[in-house]
Amino acid sequence: MLLLGICFTAAPAMPQATPVSVADAPCARCHMKIFREYLSTPMANASGQAIENLKAVTYFHRPSGATYIISGSNGQATLTPRDMHAPVGSVRLPLTYFLGSGHLGVTYLYSMNDYLFESPVAWYAATGGYDMKPGLSDVRQIPPAIPVQSACLRCHMSAVQASLPGTINRYRGLPFLHTGITCESCHGDPGDHLHTGGKAPIVNPTHLDADGRDSVCISCHLEGDVSVERAGKSPLNYRPGESISTYLAYYIRSSQNLRTRGVSEVEQLSQSTCKRISGDKMSCMSCHDPHFTPGPEQRVAFYRGKCLACHAEPAFAASHHPENQDCTSCHMQRTGAENIPHVAWTDHRILRLPESTSPLAHQTAGGELTPIFSPNSTKRDLAMAEYKLLLEGDQSFEGTAWGQLTQLGDSIVNDKEALDARGNMSAERADFHGAEQAFRRVLALDPADLTALSNLGILLAKQGDLAKATQVLNRAFDDNNDISGLAMNLARVECAAGDGAAARATLQTALVYSPSLEDLRLLQEHIKDQTSDCATTGKKQE
Repeated sequence: MLLLGICFTAAPAMPQATPVSVADAPCARCHMKIFREYLSTPMANASGQAIENLKAVTYFHRPSGATYIISGSNGQATLTPRDMHAPVGSVRLPLTYFLGSGHLGVTYLYSMNDYLFESPVAWYAATGGYDMKPGLSDVRQIPPAIPVQSACLRCHMSAVQASLPGTINRYRGLPFLHTGITCESCHGDPGDHLHTGGKAPIVNPTHLDADGRDSVCISCHLEGDVSVERAGKSPLNYRPGESISTYLAYYIRSSQNLRTRGVSEVEQLSQSTCKRISGDKMSCMSCHDPHFTPGPEQRVAFYRGKCLACHAEPAFAASHHPENQDCTSCHMQRTGAENIPHVAWTDHRILRLPESTSPLAHQTAGGELTPIFSPNSTKRDLAMAEYKLLLEGDQSFEGTAWGQLTQLGDSIVNDKEALDARGNMSAERADFHGAEQAFRRVLALDPADLTALSNLGILLAKQGDLAKATQVLNRAFDDNNDISGLAMNLARVECAAGDGAAARATLQTALVYSPSLEDLRLLQEHIKDQTSDCATTGKKQE
């Protein structure tokens, strides 16, 4: 229980993941030079122990009046958020891991009761200081705990594990086995290769066909405007040598600006004249050595050499701006990504002439989605992409997403994600019978599905069946104590059912994870002031 006015510390709940230097040590026996050079690359340092990359400072967020103290002592990194408006003591959160090489920024992770969370503040290289995470710059209070899903870890850690069934950020044991990106992430399981002294083959991306080769990079360096998991597939199961399109489908808006997305290098490269002329002969590895990152004193010569590998005419090399050997300064300028503040990205369109401003910068996004690097995308994938953008706030996709999901009919009868989407949209359209059918079908497939349980519980409450609603919502909350919205809905239903004590206990449990969240505290105070049946509170299910 969190006591008002008392400082408490959440103890680390997990053993530590092994670093790349340990995980890849067996490879170093034969590849020592590659191993040593790789350890200094951004990929090898994409994550690690928080104390190893700690930016200790006190950051004040003016809109919320909250102070965040990032500090370290005795080998332990700590985040202490302080809210001058909240009647609670300081919460010291032991930070376990950092995420981000520091090239663009660094954020931190912490764990409580097997739930994994991300710090609401991050350090940005461009400003050399802290700021709120994207989307939180205007918040007026310390935000609720930010859950870390496995899909968000897989490009910064290695051997990422799936969260427990029915949860989004609760893990049994380590959520990932290694920090950083290990050799295995790009070369596949090295077991046979190691056991046979290098005689058994191992995946070499440069020896794969174009799709397999490019998938190794695409799996982490392409986002598009939206990506969705293929039916029944998880990108956690992707292995080098496979096509990433087996697991993910990517979509872009037909008129989207290629410079407004944070991770769009692969897509930008595909639009370059260099790539279109070279075709499959050119890949990310034509210019980038995954095992080696040139230092500042080597960078210009290194990348100029890559350019001259194709543009090798002696007269050209000698006469083309001899005063400026840095090809990228004109042809691959660094520009801001509009949806991620404080960062700059290299423009991989490899323009013939530099642009002072992007001619696309003021275009608005189109309403039509087009698949990219997804040759086998389906109508189902498109429907889910439209639905995902709708959830992110783009209401222009409401009609098309509903139409697509409706047309799919019984073809999605065993597709949990698509059925959840249809159920949610049915409920929004006041088709409660259709919504309940969809959610019950999902629960027949997966009794622990969080979306189906939480939404079915609310439907039952609206129909007046408070006993069953409480039972269903409790099944969801038992595995997801940290989700504040779920806690508030359950508390309201428990209150309406006449169990004020249970409602208060539910809210107190959620406050352990988000002690400064005003909505939780106000609802808790409101329930304390109600009669035993909490009648007025129970009418406000969200």
